[in-house]
Amino acid sequence: MSRTVYTMSRTVYSEFCLLSFCYAVVLFASIFSPGLCIVETNLELPCNVTSTESVHISFTTQIVKNEFIVTFRGYYKAAARSRYIAAALNGSDSVLRWEILPRRNPAAEHPSDFDVVLLEEVQTDDGASSAREDSLSLLLEHPLIRRVTPQRLVHRSLQFIPYHHDHGSERVETEEEEDGSESVNAADVRPLRRTSLGVQTQFWQATGRLTSRRLLKTVPRQITSILHAQTLWNLGITGAGVRVAVFDTGLTSDGTMFNNIAEKTDWTNENTLDDKLGHGTFVAGLIASSKNCLGLAPDAELHIFRVFTNAQVSYTSWFLDAFNYAILKKIDVLNLSIGGPDFMDFPFVDKVWELTANHVILVSAIGNDGPLYGTLNNPADQMDVIGVGGINFEDQIAKFSSRGMTGWELPAGYGRVKPDIVTYGSAVRGPSTTGGCRTLSGTSVASPVVAGVVALLASGLRHRAGIINPASMKQGLMASARRLPGINMFEQGAGKIDLVRAYQILSVYVPQASLFPSYLDLTECQYMWPYCTQPLYHGSIPVIVNVTILNGMGVVGRILDKPQWFPYTPHNGEYLEISLSYPDNGILWPWSGYLAVHISVSEAASDWSGTVQGHIELTVESPPQQRSTVRLAVKANIIPTPPRHKRILWDQYHNLRYPQGYFPRDNLKMKNDPLDWNGDHIHTNFKDMYQHLRNIGFYIEVLGRAYTCFDARHYGVLLVVDPEEEYHREEIEKMKRDVEQNGLAVIILADWYNTTVMKKIKFYDENTRQWWLPETGGSNIPALNSLLSPHGIQLSDHVYEGGIRLGDRSLVYASGTSIRQFPASGTLVGATLNDQGKSIIEQSGSKVFEEANVPFLGLYTAVMTSSSYNNNNASHNSNNHMGGGGGGRGGGGGRGFGGRGGGGGGFRGGRGGGGWQDQGPPEQVIKMGYFAHTSQDDLVLKVTLEDVPFFNAPIYLQNKQQIGKIDEIFGSLKDYYVSVKLGDEVKAKSFKPNDELFIDPAKLLPLKRFLPGN
Repeated sequence: MSRTVYTMSRTVYSEFCLLSFCYAVVLFASIFSPGLCIVETNLELPCNVTSTESVHISFTTQIVKNEFIVTFRGYYKAAARSRYIAAALNGSDSVLRWEILPRRNPAAEHPSDFDVVLLEEVQTDDGASSAREDSLSLLLEHPLIRRVTPQRLVHRSLQFIPYHHDHGSERVETEEEEDGSESVNAADVRPLRRTSLGVQTQFWQATGRLTSRRLLKTVPRQITSILHAQTLWNLGITGAGVRVAVFDTGLTSDGTMFNNIAEKTDWTNENTLDDKLGHGTFVAGLIASSKNCLGLAPDAELHIFRVFTNAQVSYTSWFLDAFNYAILKKIDVLNLSIGGPDFMDFPFVDKVWELTANHVILVSAIGNDGPLYGTLNNPADQMDVIGVGGINFEDQIAKFSSRGMTGWELPAGYGRVKPDIVTYGSAVRGPSTTGGCRTLSGTSVASPVVAGVVALLASGLRHRAGIINPASMKQGLMASARRLPGINMFEQGAGKIDLVRAYQILSVYVPQASLFPSYLDLTECQYMWPYCTQPLYHGSIPVIVNVTILNGMGVVGRILDKPQWFPYTPHNGEYLEISLSYPDNGILWPWSGYLAVHISVSEAASDWSGTVQGHIELTVESPPQQRSTVRLAVKANIIPTPPRHKRILWDQYHNLRYPQGYFPRDNLKMKNDPLDWNGDHIHTNFKDMYQHLRNIGFYIEVLGRAYTCFDARHYGVLLVVDPEEEYHREEIEKMKRDVEQNGLAVIILADWYNTTVMKKIKFYDENTRQWWLPETGGSNIPALNSLLSPHGIQLSDHVYEGGIRLGDRSLVYASGTSIRQFPASGTLVGATLNDQGKSIIEQSGSKVFEEANVPFLGLYTAVMTSSSYNNNNASHNSNNHMGGGGGGRGGGGGRGFGGRGGGGGGFRGGRGGGGWQDQGPPEQVIKMGYFAHTSQDDLVLKVTLEDVPFFNAPIYLQNKQQIGKIDEIFGSLKDYYVSVKLGDEVKAKSFKPNDELFIDPAKLLPLKRFLPGN
């Protein structure tokens, strides 16, 4: 579902071309030269999904109409809170009718730090919304009121989804039970709001992590035996004395499978304690069951919090009250098998911080939105929470387990590493409500496994109770974890949990600060992916690594002085330039903080290659007089600064995502997932594009600032993907200069935008009584049109979908726009597509409105006003490689340059999977030019022809023996050179000056095709 506007320029011209890509696997071909190319569609290949069976648990959060959570600066009784709210709202003519909503739960009789206020809509001259804003402002002016935020509804859906390896299909089935009595009916659950975006099967085959065996599913293993809980049980450690809270669907009325149920409370509006769905019973059983399917801490004191209704509905206020009650009850461990993308639900996030600050060890599921990256759920993505991912019993990352990085820091920064830890979450046995055992999968299963481990460890360390806290427990789990080979840290965190080893480490633990990752070896693959995949070089945008600081000494800590960088001179550490950022005043709370490491290369190493090392040192004080000094080792590879045409700049600055606003899905057919919340980052949902670009020799840098903050003369291509943010006037003016004067190529992956369609895809939820209206379309097309208007290019507000062919490739065009205006000298490619926008507006159902010759791809060459930069390479086409096989040639660029559909067209073709040798010699060859010199392992050829060759065109000796293929074109069009990537058995040193080399004349295009006005 990508959308693109692709711009190329070179020494004497800039080019615009329009292309599209598959959202899950977006793969470019080779080099882009200066210019501007525009792609405004979503192109997808059918992407088959392979995975194992699991119970898929998804969450949505939505704003409740007219209800607001008023948060106070302290805890007050109900009467006092009511007086404060009345004092703020009464006495003003502009306020609406208001009411404090009653909360009937066990926390109601205790002091609280919030109330839920209903501001009723009243029709006024200025409108109800204006009156509501006045009311909110009055509340915020009260000195004892800290914040006013909308009430939110949480909806969780449970579905058992088998992913079939052969066909990638999905269907809802009942859960598998040993006693055959418990099931989840497909008719009783809402469709998934967030369906997993699958990746193509070659990803799993390439990593060796896919298996079709089902043995472990049919013979599930006991989790307690796998984690060696018996070792601690034999020492008399069984969870006794530890208070564990389970926030879920309640507990079965038959409590005989549990030894110690201290309390069951209901926080919903249903006035029942019974678990009708069975999920809460299963989760509690993994922690503390004492019969059949044993729990890890069978003697732990269970506190059951029923926070979801039978319809799987909950509200933020229910959680806030329940959290306050958990603090009041001095809960030690809290399992939260919920999550969602809304890390900006401030009352919820603040309360989680307050929980951990009160020594509650919070364990939470990382999410079931894998294998897509950037799908971490809150609160598991918080630094003070133990975020848990899932693995299967073969120690492979479960397909459903969400991957990092965190999204809090985007677009200006870089996300933190999550999950923290992984454990078994696939085909795990636990108790059923009928007394037997059942098998479930999901990170909501892995989370209570870790909660059970934490409870067991805490009970075994009660004699050292003073040192057990949320940070020290997390430190112990991560330090003892077993790293899984071949898997990066954004999938596994510190690794697989090891119960016995964690107990050994915590038994001798001394309060201290620690870092995660504990070192930065940017040369270590796969664990340090993506950092290990691209070396550092001078002039690049600084690489950012966001390191988490854990403070086991106290809930509040402080970084003393300024962290220092110590380069190792014998290891050329002085070539690195390190800058550091951390919380204001160095304050770490609660139990944690961050250290953002910005890594650059000094100018002295612009032509140097090698490995550099050093370390960063910082000291944490907590409490006063207790200090801990930690070192962060740094190791990296440096290379000479790559040539401009090899460097791509990824625009992250203009990407916005939920929860910053309601940004709708890119593909309008994905009705189960209305929100765009993955971040559109080159290392998350575009990671396959990143890996492909790296594999073919490009270097990708991430721009987290406005266009006025980079020097276009250093980059061949600016890549703008699905932008939602507006463009400032200064950015538009600079873009025009960069294309016309500085030879910058630009690729814009655009998307759909139509205000009427946006109104049609708003959704109304009966539970929330709230309409959700998109803030923009799949992309902000009006903003893109402002950016492109100086070049005479405009995109339309039509929305199309359908199938197209580019060369020998069939692609799916998913919810894309079309080109409305394009320079006459440009080249447009059209296709017959369906008017999806019209279908949505007219609600035509299955009826389609076919439209012929819709322009979806274009190439434009814009005349440059300056030719001062004459080292730029000629433009190259973008080629889609899908499915992992050898990609065909030509594609969009082939049509743009040569007007030839299939193989061979365009400036640079795909290299494919079949090697560099063509099939047989050509009918004839003509002289291309003569050998000039070598460049590393490439051969540089001075061209004597007046025509322009295709990229990847084979180069021959006079006897038609192929020696390699054209890799680059540089110089001016009338006086240019080419570099030739030689075959494995051909050595550049075997050539002598003025040796003649030859080309197939069918691989040439007339020069006039590349000149303005042709």
